[in-house]
Amino acid sequence: MKSQANIKIVCENRKARHDYFIHEAYEAGIELKGTEVKSLRAGRSNLKDSYGEVKNGEVFVQHWHISPYDHGSNYFNHDPLRPRKLLLHKTEIIKLFSKTREKGFTLVPLKIYFKSGRAKMEIALASGKHTYDKRQDLAAKAAKRDVEREMKDRSYKS
Repeated sequence: MKSQANIKIVCENRKARHDYFIHEAYEAGIELKGTEVKSLRAGRSNLKDSYGEVKNGEVFVQHWHISPYDHGSNYFNHDPLRPRKLLLHKTEIIKLFSKTREKGFTLVPLKIYFKSGRAKMEIALASGKHTYDKRQDLAAKAAKRDVEREMKDRSYKS
């Protein structure tokens, strides 16, 4: 098993696991400009409201906000919300294209991280949850927490 020591997480989309059922997750490289990489290393990124789409055999992330680099001149800075290309294998792109054409499936970015000095994105094939699904998840989480609390109390009493 590979070590996780060389991975630095920049940002996570925690809301995605709450709002969507995650079916499959993929690791993708990201095509970025120089000042975007510097902003990412500084942790100036936001995945809220971002999504992926497949166009012309390529995968793009829309509405992913990377703040302009503070120490760069205005000439070299980038548009914070520009579409960014993801680097995936052709078989993965074809699979994602066919799945996203089905009703209810979408591409959701889960997290951005640096792995061995390279910017990577974990993107998932997901389907939306209804409110009753969210309530069931919260109830299951609360029940699990109660059971763990009881087990902890029993271990102290014996």
